[in-house]
Amino acid sequence: MSTAAERPDGGGVPQPAATVEELRTALARIAPDAVATFDAERAAAVARARQDVSSAPMRRFLRQWALHVAIERHPDLAARLRHLEARAAYVTDVEEGRMIAAEIGRILDKAAAEAGLPHGGES
Repeated sequence: MSTAAERPDGGGVPQPAATVEELRTALARIAPDAVATFDAERAAAVARARQDVSSAPMRRFLRQWALHVAIERHPDLAARLRHLEARAAYVTDVEEGRMIAAEIGRILDKAAAEAGLPHGGES
């Protein structure tokens, strides 16, 4: 795990470095049901990286999972995000849709900052 100080709002699990080993270890503690998906997506990213002779698939994989861990470290926030995503699937009011999208954006921005990811999808 990372040597970063544990945060009381992080469920006792500090945000790990964006490496396969540290992300998988954190995931096993906070969202063990997601480990199989992590492993499958890692294998796919490695295969794609080899096929393309590019590190881009692995960089995308690590960013995606660093963000996932940053969210899952906060169970209440993760539950709120799932609720908002479910609601967004069937909302019909435009203003409510905008409010949902804005809140989802704030959650993702906060998680990206915690994970040390560039803002706005920058590489």
